[in-house]
Amino acid sequence: MTPAELSRTVLDAVRRAVDAGELSVELPDRVTVTEPGPGGCGDYATNVALRLARPAGRPPLRVADILRARLLGADGIKDVVVTGPGFLNISLRARDDLLTSLVREIRERGTEYGHGDALAGRTVVLRVPYEVRAEVVADAVARIVASQGGRTEIEHGEPVTLRPVPAPEDPAPLGADAARWALLHPAAHDRPRITADHLVQRETNPLFRVRYAHARVRALTRNAHDLGFTAEPAEAGAAQLAGHPLQTPLADHPRVLLAAATQHAPDRLARHLLAVADALLPLLAELLPVGEEKPTAAHRARLALAEAAGAVLAGGLSLLGIDAPEHL
Repeated sequence: MTPAELSRTVLDAVRRAVDAGELSVELPDRVTVTEPGPGGCGDYATNVALRLARPAGRPPLRVADILRARLLGADGIKDVVVTGPGFLNISLRARDDLLTSLVREIRERGTEYGHGDALAGRTVVLRVPYEVRAEVVADAVARIVASQGGRTEIEHGEPVTLRPVPAPEDPAPLGADAARWALLHPAAHDRPRITADHLVQRETNPLFRVRYAHARVRALTRNAHDLGFTAEPAEAGAAQLAGHPLQTPLADHPRVLLAAATQHAPDRLARHLLAVADALLPLLAELLPVGEEKPTAAHRARLALAEAAGAVLAGGLSLLGIDAPEHL
């Protein structure tokens, strides 16, 4: 995490404390983070609690405690210590620690990783024309909105609020899964291609890459079981995976789901799943021991990372209404 990213994280903690009624202040334009001063500790420090104490009408230490509780749950932050009159001293997770925590979280939540309550209590009303692509897009939006705690009402007639470019022909001959992908993968303003390319089982077919990556993870998990080992996201093995290309798309998954829900754009989720699959596929060749090689912590960590990516693919495909096969 860079100082700029940490500054935004601290500012977000202030925003959430204000939204929750814990602090009554105007949000500062920015938060400054610096190296800890004398008596401080950790990687960075900030005096934001001291700055907000007077306008909040609270003692600086109380403001610091409120913000500390918010920061402890943030990605990339290992610990927060309050020192002196109210300085927040922040320790960051090592990149391998961050990856391990991310994999553990995904494995705990499974296909519901990224689901949340950001839209709880919200009802999204979609008015769509009687057209097959509009119907499919609206259904996918409803699924994604539900993953964020909201509900959707789909209506027909004018004024239309969701009108993707119609399909040039009936997609039904492609079959349910390929038809939905053909209609959902392009952005709403792009005309979908209803061609047999969506059925070709090769790397040139984006849907095949996504479903194949998931199916291969499931197969390799079975193979690992036959060899007598299981996935384990332990730090000893994960250190070799720090900064792996999968880390960013996996960490971004909750944000992508929320953006797809609020922008009524299931194409964002479809393209995100493709990014996850493309980052996952090169890893699959390294999951199992070769020849007389014995399973190591690195094998178990790589398998855990692959299984986490597989869970994201399965969960995302389900939200699009597409099957995630165990075999392909």
